[in-house]
Amino acid sequence: MSLLGRSGVVYYVDASYFIFRAYHSMPPDMVDGDGNATHALYGFARFLSDLLEEVRPERIGIAFDQSLKSETSFRNGIYPAYKANRDAPPADLERQFSLCREFCRLMGLAEYASAHYEADDIIGTLAARSRAAGLRNVLVTRDKDLSQLIRQGDIFWDYSGNMRYQYEDIGERFGTTPELIADFLALTGDAVDNIPGVPGVGRKTATELFAVFGSLDDLYANLERVPMMKLRGAMGIAAKLRLHKEAAYFARQLTGIVCDIPLAATLDDLKLQPPQVSALDEFFDTHGFGSILRRQARRIAQIGI
Repeated sequence: MSLLGRSGVVYYVDASYFIFRAYHSMPPDMVDGDGNATHALYGFARFLSDLLEEVRPERIGIAFDQSLKSETSFRNGIYPAYKANRDAPPADLERQFSLCREFCRLMGLAEYASAHYEADDIIGTLAARSRAAGLRNVLVTRDKDLSQLIRQGDIFWDYSGNMRYQYEDIGERFGTTPELIADFLALTGDAVDNIPGVPGVGRKTATELFAVFGSLDDLYANLERVPMMKLRGAMGIAAKLRLHKEAAYFARQLTGIVCDIPLAATLDDLKLQPPQVSALDEFFDTHGFGSILRRQARRIAQIGI
Protein backbone atom coordinates (compact mmCIF):
# COMPACT_ATOMS: atom_id res chain seq x y z
CA MET A 1 0.00 0.00 0.00
CA SER A 2 0.96 3.64 -0.15
CA LEU A 3 3.31 5.65 1.99
CA LEU A 4 0.49 7.53 3.66
CA GLY A 5 -2.51 5.33 2.97
CA ARG A 6 -4.76 5.85 -0.01
CA SER A 7 -7.29 8.23 1.50
CA GLY A 8 -6.58 11.94 1.45
CA VAL A 9 -3.40 11.69 -0.63
CA VAL A 10 -2.59 12.80 -4.17
CA TYR A 11 0.47 11.55 -6.03
CA TYR A 12 2.17 13.79 -8.58
CA VAL A 13 4.76 12.28 -10.92
CA ASP A 14 7.48 14.32 -12.59
CA ALA A 15 7.42 12.25 -15.80
CA SER A 16 10.35 13.94 -17.54
CA TYR A 17 12.89 12.83 -14.95
CA PHE A 18 11.87 9.18 -15.22
CA ILE A 19 11.78 9.23 -19.02
CA PHE A 20 15.26 10.73 -19.21
CA ARG A 21 16.49 8.20 -16.67
CA ALA A 22 15.06 5.33 -18.70
CA TYR A 23 16.49 6.76 -21.91
CA HIS A 24 20.00 6.73 -20.48
CA SER A 25 19.79 3.50 -18.48
CA MET A 26 17.81 1.06 -20.62
CA PRO A 27 19.44 -0.82 -23.52
CA PRO A 28 19.27 1.53 -26.54
CA ASP A 29 18.85 -1.38 -28.95
CA MET A 30 15.24 -1.89 -27.84
CA VAL A 31 13.22 -1.14 -30.99
CA ASP A 32 9.80 -1.81 -32.47
CA GLY A 33 9.09 -3.61 -35.73
CA ASP A 34 9.91 -0.50 -37.72
CA GLY A 35 13.23 0.02 -36.01
CA ASN A 36 12.08 2.90 -33.80
CA ALA A 37 13.69 3.12 -30.36
CA THR A 38 11.41 2.12 -27.47
CA HIS A 39 13.80 1.88 -24.51
CA ALA A 40 12.69 5.12 -22.80
CA LEU A 41 9.03 4.19 -23.29
CA TYR A 42 9.56 0.71 -21.86
CA GLY A 43 11.56 1.95 -18.88
CA PHE A 44 8.99 4.62 -18.07
CA ALA A 45 6.11 2.16 -18.44
CA ARG A 46 7.80 -0.29 -16.06
CA PHE A 47 8.45 2.45 -13.51
CA LEU A 48 4.89 3.71 -13.63
CA SER A 49 3.37 0.24 -13.47
CA ASP A 50 5.57 -0.62 -10.48
CA LEU A 51 4.53 2.61 -8.77
CA LEU A 52 0.83 1.94 -9.31
CA GLU A 53 1.09 -1.59 -7.95
CA GLU A 54 3.03 -0.40 -4.92
CA VAL A 55 0.95 2.59 -3.82
CA ARG A 56 -2.49 1.89 -5.33
CA PRO A 57 -3.38 5.60 -5.42
CA GLU A 58 -6.88 6.98 -5.46
CA ARG A 59 -5.67 10.15 -7.16
CA ILE A 60 -2.59 10.65 -9.30
CA GLY A 61 -1.43 13.20 -11.86
CA ILE A 62 1.43 12.82 -14.35
CA ALA A 63 3.12 16.03 -15.51
CA PHE A 64 5.14 16.27 -18.73
CA ASP A 65 7.26 18.97 -20.28
CA GLN A 66 5.48 19.37 -23.61
CA SER A 67 8.61 20.50 -25.38
CA LEU A 68 12.06 19.18 -24.58
CA LYS A 69 13.43 22.53 -25.74
CA SER A 70 13.23 25.65 -23.60
CA GLU A 71 12.08 28.08 -26.27
CA THR A 72 8.38 27.81 -25.48
CA SER A 73 8.73 28.28 -21.71
CA PHE A 74 7.74 31.64 -20.25
CA ARG A 75 11.07 31.53 -18.40
CA ASN A 76 12.86 31.58 -21.73
CA GLY A 77 10.96 34.76 -22.53
CA ILE A 78 12.42 36.29 -19.38
CA TYR A 79 15.90 34.89 -19.91
CA PRO A 80 16.74 33.55 -23.40
CA ALA A 81 19.73 31.62 -22.02
CA TYR A 82 17.50 29.61 -19.69
CA LYS A 83 18.49 25.93 -20.10
CA ALA A 84 20.55 26.92 -23.15
CA ASN A 85 23.40 24.78 -21.79
CA ARG A 86 21.48 21.61 -22.62
CA ASP A 87 21.97 19.67 -25.81
CA ALA A 88 19.08 19.44 -28.25
CA PRO A 89 17.03 16.30 -27.51
CA PRO A 90 17.43 13.40 -29.92
CA ALA A 91 14.48 12.82 -32.26
CA ASP A 92 13.92 9.32 -30.87
CA LEU A 93 13.52 10.74 -27.37
CA GLU A 94 10.92 13.30 -28.43
CA ARG A 95 8.95 10.56 -30.14
CA GLN A 96 9.03 8.41 -27.02
CA PHE A 97 7.83 11.30 -24.86
CA SER A 98 4.65 11.39 -26.90
CA LEU A 99 4.23 7.62 -26.53
CA CYS A 100 4.70 7.86 -22.77
CA ARG A 101 1.77 10.26 -22.63
CA GLU A 102 -0.32 7.83 -24.66
CA PHE A 103 0.61 5.03 -22.29
CA CYS A 104 -0.58 7.11 -19.33
CA ARG A 105 -3.96 7.68 -20.95
CA LEU A 106 -4.38 3.98 -21.68
CA MET A 107 -3.52 3.22 -18.05
CA GLY A 108 -6.34 5.50 -16.88
CA LEU A 109 -4.04 8.24 -15.60
CA ALA A 110 -4.57 11.98 -15.80
CA GLU A 111 -1.62 13.45 -17.71
CA TYR A 112 -0.88 17.11 -18.31
CA ALA A 113 1.47 19.25 -20.39
CA SER A 114 1.66 22.90 -21.40
CA ALA A 115 3.42 24.76 -24.19
CA HIS A 116 4.01 27.78 -21.94
CA TYR A 117 4.60 26.29 -18.51
CA GLU A 118 6.85 23.48 -17.32
CA ALA A 119 5.92 20.24 -15.60
CA ASP A 120 7.02 21.83 -12.29
CA ASP A 121 4.40 24.56 -12.69
CA ILE A 122 1.73 21.98 -13.50
CA ILE A 123 2.58 20.03 -10.37
CA GLY A 124 2.76 23.25 -8.34
CA THR A 125 -0.70 24.32 -9.46
CA LEU A 126 -2.31 20.94 -8.88
CA ALA A 127 -0.56 20.52 -5.52
CA ALA A 128 -1.85 23.93 -4.39
CA ARG A 129 -5.39 22.92 -5.34
CA SER A 130 -5.22 19.57 -3.58
CA ARG A 131 -3.73 21.16 -0.47
CA ALA A 132 -6.53 23.74 -0.44
CA ALA A 133 -8.97 20.81 -0.47
CA GLY A 134 -7.31 19.33 2.62
CA LEU A 135 -5.35 16.64 0.78
CA ARG A 136 -1.68 15.75 1.23
CA ASN A 137 0.76 15.59 -1.64
CA VAL A 138 3.41 13.04 -2.54
CA LEU A 139 5.80 14.35 -5.21
CA VAL A 140 7.50 11.52 -7.07
CA THR A 141 10.68 13.07 -8.42
CA ARG A 142 14.36 13.74 -7.81
CA ASP A 143 14.24 17.37 -8.97
CA LYS A 144 15.37 19.67 -6.16
CA ASP A 145 13.25 22.51 -7.57
CA LEU A 146 10.07 20.66 -6.64
CA SER A 147 11.12 20.49 -2.98
CA GLN A 148 9.86 24.08 -2.65
CA LEU A 149 6.30 22.71 -2.88
CA ILE A 150 6.55 20.49 0.19
CA ARG A 151 4.53 21.46 3.24
CA GLN A 152 3.68 19.73 6.52
CA GLY A 153 2.19 16.33 5.80
CA ASP A 154 3.64 16.09 2.28
CA ILE A 155 6.41 13.80 1.03
CA PHE A 156 9.15 14.34 -1.53
CA TRP A 157 9.74 10.82 -2.85
CA ASP A 158 12.97 10.12 -4.67
CA TYR A 159 11.61 6.86 -6.04
CA SER A 160 14.71 5.73 -7.92
CA GLY A 161 16.90 6.45 -4.90
CA ASN A 162 14.39 4.88 -2.50
CA MET A 163 14.49 7.99 -0.29
CA ARG A 164 11.52 9.81 1.18
CA TYR A 165 11.76 13.29 2.63
CA GLN A 166 9.15 14.90 4.83
CA TYR A 167 8.93 18.64 5.41
CA GLU A 168 11.43 18.49 8.26
CA ASP A 169 13.98 16.65 6.11
CA ILE A 170 14.15 19.15 3.25
CA GLY A 171 16.56 21.53 4.99
CA GLU A 172 19.19 18.85 5.52
CA ARG A 173 18.79 17.47 2.02
CA PHE A 174 18.60 20.71 0.02
CA GLY A 175 20.05 23.40 2.28
CA THR A 176 17.03 25.31 3.53
CA THR A 177 13.31 25.04 4.22
CA PRO A 178 10.91 24.41 1.33
CA GLU A 179 9.53 27.95 1.49
CA LEU A 180 13.03 29.35 0.88
CA ILE A 181 14.25 27.00 -1.86
CA ALA A 182 13.48 29.47 -4.67
CA ASP A 183 15.25 32.29 -2.79
CA PHE A 184 18.13 29.95 -2.00
CA LEU A 185 18.58 29.08 -5.71
CA ALA A 186 18.37 32.76 -6.62
CA LEU A 187 21.55 33.27 -4.58
CA THR A 188 23.43 30.10 -5.47
CA GLY A 189 22.27 29.92 -9.06
CA ASP A 190 21.31 26.66 -10.73
CA ALA A 191 23.85 25.27 -13.19
CA VAL A 192 21.42 22.57 -14.35
CA ASP A 193 19.05 25.23 -15.69
CA ASN A 194 21.79 27.71 -16.61
CA ILE A 195 20.58 30.24 -14.05
CA PRO A 196 23.30 32.54 -12.71
CA GLY A 197 23.19 33.53 -9.07
CA VAL A 198 25.38 35.75 -6.93
CA PRO A 199 29.05 34.99 -7.69
CA GLY A 200 30.85 33.57 -4.67
CA VAL A 201 27.68 32.53 -2.82
CA GLY A 202 27.47 28.75 -2.70
CA ARG A 203 25.24 26.32 -0.88
CA LYS A 204 27.04 26.56 2.48
CA THR A 205 26.92 30.35 2.52
CA ALA A 206 23.29 30.48 1.38
CA THR A 207 22.35 27.95 4.07
CA GLU A 208 23.95 30.10 6.76
CA LEU A 209 22.29 33.26 5.43
CA PHE A 210 18.81 31.74 5.37
CA ALA A 211 19.27 30.33 8.85
CA VAL A 212 19.16 33.99 9.92
CA PHE A 213 17.04 35.74 7.30
CA GLY A 214 13.50 34.69 6.46
CA SER A 215 13.51 35.48 2.75
CA LEU A 216 15.45 37.17 -0.02
CA ASP A 217 13.57 40.37 0.79
CA ASP A 218 14.48 40.06 4.47
CA LEU A 219 18.12 39.50 3.58
CA TYR A 220 18.33 42.61 1.40
CA ALA A 221 16.35 44.71 3.85
CA ASN A 222 18.93 43.87 6.52
CA LEU A 223 22.10 43.60 4.48
CA GLU A 224 24.02 45.68 7.03
CA ARG A 225 23.74 42.74 9.45
CA VAL A 226 25.65 40.32 7.17
CA PRO A 227 29.17 41.67 7.98
CA MET A 228 28.45 41.01 11.67
CA MET A 229 27.57 37.36 11.13
CA LYS A 230 29.91 34.56 12.15
CA LEU A 231 30.39 33.78 8.51
CA ARG A 232 33.72 33.31 6.81
CA GLY A 233 34.43 36.35 4.64
CA ALA A 234 31.23 38.02 5.87
CA MET A 235 32.31 41.49 4.76
CA GLY A 236 33.09 40.30 1.24
CA ILE A 237 29.86 38.32 1.03
CA ALA A 238 27.85 41.40 1.96
CA ALA A 239 29.65 43.35 -0.76
CA LYS A 240 28.88 40.65 -3.34
CA LEU A 241 25.26 40.55 -2.33
CA ARG A 242 25.00 44.32 -2.64
CA LEU A 243 26.74 44.38 -6.01
CA HIS A 244 24.64 41.56 -7.48
CA LYS A 245 21.26 42.40 -5.97
CA GLU A 246 19.67 42.91 -9.38
CA ALA A 247 20.99 39.54 -10.56
CA ALA A 248 19.59 37.80 -7.48
CA TYR A 249 16.11 39.21 -8.00
CA PHE A 250 16.29 38.46 -11.70
CA ALA A 251 17.17 34.83 -10.93
CA ARG A 252 14.28 34.69 -8.45
CA GLN A 253 11.87 35.13 -11.38
CA LEU A 254 13.20 31.88 -12.81
CA THR A 255 13.63 29.71 -9.71
CA GLY A 256 10.12 30.01 -8.32
CA ILE A 257 7.48 27.48 -9.37
CA VAL A 258 4.21 29.03 -10.55
CA CYS A 259 1.30 27.59 -8.55
CA ASP A 260 -1.64 29.27 -10.26
CA ILE A 261 -1.33 28.54 -13.97
CA PRO A 262 -4.53 28.33 -16.04
CA LEU A 263 -5.04 24.58 -16.06
CA ALA A 264 -8.31 22.86 -16.91
CA ALA A 265 -8.18 20.15 -14.27
CA THR A 266 -10.18 19.23 -11.18
CA LEU A 267 -9.38 16.91 -8.31
CA ASP A 268 -11.99 14.50 -9.67
CA ASP A 269 -9.97 14.34 -12.90
CA LEU A 270 -7.09 12.93 -10.87
CA LYS A 271 -9.03 9.86 -9.79
CA LEU A 272 -7.47 6.77 -11.29
CA GLN A 273 -9.53 5.07 -13.98
CA PRO A 274 -9.34 1.36 -14.93
CA PRO A 275 -6.65 0.51 -17.49
CA GLN A 276 -7.85 -0.11 -21.05
CA VAL A 277 -6.46 -3.63 -21.16
CA SER A 278 -7.38 -4.49 -24.77
CA ALA A 279 -6.02 -1.19 -26.08
CA LEU A 280 -2.89 -1.69 -24.01
CA ASP A 281 -2.37 -5.12 -25.59
CA GLU A 282 -2.43 -3.46 -29.02
CA PHE A 283 -0.08 -0.75 -27.79
CA PHE A 284 2.37 -3.34 -26.46
CA ASP A 285 2.14 -5.35 -29.70
CA THR A 286 2.88 -2.23 -31.76
CA HIS A 287 5.99 -1.44 -29.74
CA GLY A 288 7.26 -4.98 -29.38
CA PHE A 289 6.78 -5.39 -25.64
CA GLY A 290 6.41 -8.79 -24.05
CA SER A 291 4.42 -10.17 -21.15
CA ILE A 292 5.68 -8.27 -18.11
CA LEU A 293 3.77 -5.04 -18.73
CA ARG A 294 0.67 -6.95 -19.83
CA ARG A 295 0.60 -8.91 -16.59
CA GLN A 296 1.07 -5.73 -14.58
CA ALA A 297 -1.78 -3.97 -16.39
CA ARG A 298 -4.09 -6.90 -15.67
CA ARG A 299 -3.12 -7.01 -12.02
CA ILE A 300 -3.72 -3.28 -11.71
CA ALA A 301 -7.14 -3.69 -13.36
CA GLN A 302 -8.07 -6.62 -11.11
CA ILE A 303 -7.22 -4.96 -7.81
CA GLY A 304 -9.40 -2.03 -8.80
CA ILE A 305 -7.01 0.74 -7.94
